Amino acid sequence: MHAKQASTIIRRAPMIRYQSHRQLSLAEFDWPFQTALDKNNRWVKMSECIPWDNLADAYYESLNATQGRPTKDARIVIGAVIIKHKLCLSDRETVAQIQENPYLQYFVGLPGYQMEAPFVPSLFVDIRKRMGQSVFDVFHSAVINALDKANKKPAAKGRSSKEEPPADDDEPPAASGSNPDEEERTPQGKLIVDATVAPQAIRFPTDLSLLNEAREFSEQIIDKLYAETGLQRKPRTYRQNARKAFLKVVKKRRPGAKVLRRGIKAQLQYLRRNLGHIERLLEHFAEGMPLPLPRWLLHRYWVIQHVYEQQWQMYCNKVHRCDHRIVSISQPYVRPIVRGKLDKAVEFGSKLSVSLTGDGVARVDHLRWDAFYEGGDLESQVAAYRERHGVYPEVVLGDPIYGSRDNRRYLKDRGIRFAGKPLGRPKKATAANQAELKQLAAQRREEYRQRIPIEGKFGQGKNGYRLNYIRAKRADTSFAWINSIFLVMNLLILLRVFYWLSNKGNALCFSGSVCIRIRTWLLQIVETGTGYWQVGLSSRLRLAPNTAL
Repeated sequence: MHAKQASTIIRRAPMIRYQSHRQLSLAEFDWPFQTALDKNNRWVKMSECIPWDNLADAYYESLNATQGRPTKDARIVIGAVIIKHKLCLSDRETVAQIQENPYLQYFVGLPGYQMEAPFVPSLFVDIRKRMGQSVFDVFHSAVINALDKANKKPAAKGRSSKEEPPADDDEPPAASGSNPDEEERTPQGKLIVDATVAPQAIRFPTDLSLLNEAREFSEQIIDKLYAETGLQRKPRTYRQNARKAFLKVVKKRRPGAKVLRRGIKAQLQYLRRNLGHIERLLEHFAEGMPLPLPRWLLHRYWVIQHVYEQQWQMYCNKVHRCDHRIVSISQPYVRPIVRGKLDKAVEFGSKLSVSLTGDGVARVDHLRWDAFYEGGDLESQVAAYRERHGVYPEVVLGDPIYGSRDNRRYLKDRGIRFAGKPLGRPKKATAANQAELKQLAAQRREEYRQRIPIEGKFGQGKNGYRLNYIRAKRADTSFAWINSIFLVMNLLILLRVFYWLSNKGNALCFSGSVCIRIRTWLLQIVETGTGYWQVGLSSRLRLAPNTAL
């Protein structure tokens, strides 16, 4: 018997079926038609520069190698996520596009064209649940390593054996026999930090609509509990009157304050009556007995009780705010984030602390659902920069909110300069220091303009990849959704550096020094939502907006 069980275990397929994700050539891709695939297609080019093996290792770390069903190949999963957010598609449409497009099938690593769908669309939910912070940290490191490797190739190719490369401020100094662990390396590069909000795809919340929705959920709970109790008479909910009272207010073009307060009071009373009925119906079920309610409705029951308590407290105190205010019953973790913008004073979603390097690679350092002071994340962002690049940044660019005394002291102790106006009373202008003060003001103005790329990165994500409309329904899947958008934008930076340096840079390399200067300039190009802008404004070379690369 034991031998039979052992043989059965040996014959079981492994849960993780790993194989190397080396990119196939177009000749190896099985294509049933006579027309050859275009090697200059954008998906073919992107597939060649992505470090698939490193991304696959990071994805497999979140899985169990001995339990569960065999997984889908990591190349298919990660490729589908990239396609989804690159084209701003839904889960179903992404699978349909992969099923119909041979270039997308080549991109996700299929050996040949197939008519079947690679997986069911509902698998995207499980994929987003698996992709946590550790997975995206490895993804980010893999993109940076691939970018560094791409930067070193043109320098080695364009440099002759006789001439030495010129000194380059953007290049880290070569190690001269010193141990980096024993001696601190000179700070290199720049770090741009800022914060933004990624709004969730929820209805704009009002107190009246929120109470009406809570009342409707309470009526569903009463209907399901009453059907299992065997009572002769159903509790009265006055749902028709409550609906009429709600519509009477919301159909008015501009209801006054008294009308709104009267409508909120009516909905509070209806909801309080329903919650009392639910408590009495629950007494018919013994303790420990499973309730005849689905899990999602039990969760709604917990949420609507908190909604009632918050709304009743605000109604009695005649205020419009409370701590940890719930603005969505289906997504109770979403909080209002006051931004103070002209068009949107309040946004409903997660707040992100984002850092951007001089190469244009962005990273979500912190994601929280409550409003927070972004200046408190500066130390961890600088420490993360050092962990990824091996050195501290030379300068930190950020809003004045990052220039607190504690942050300035932290940066000064590590030899990092903060590009911002100094604290305290400004120096008195005299004939002796007038030129110096004018030069410092011009430098601060120039460095403040260098913050433009991170604003452009936010615009690119919100206008181009729907960062302003996160359609995930859970907190963890929303985290994966947001990080996937930043992954796609970083891969576009990698793609541009790969092919611009290989195709355009070599044609302009008249000498080794010219090649290095061109490469340095190209690394200072960052894509924004409206075009391409240069990060290093000190260079004479400029690229106008909306210029095609």
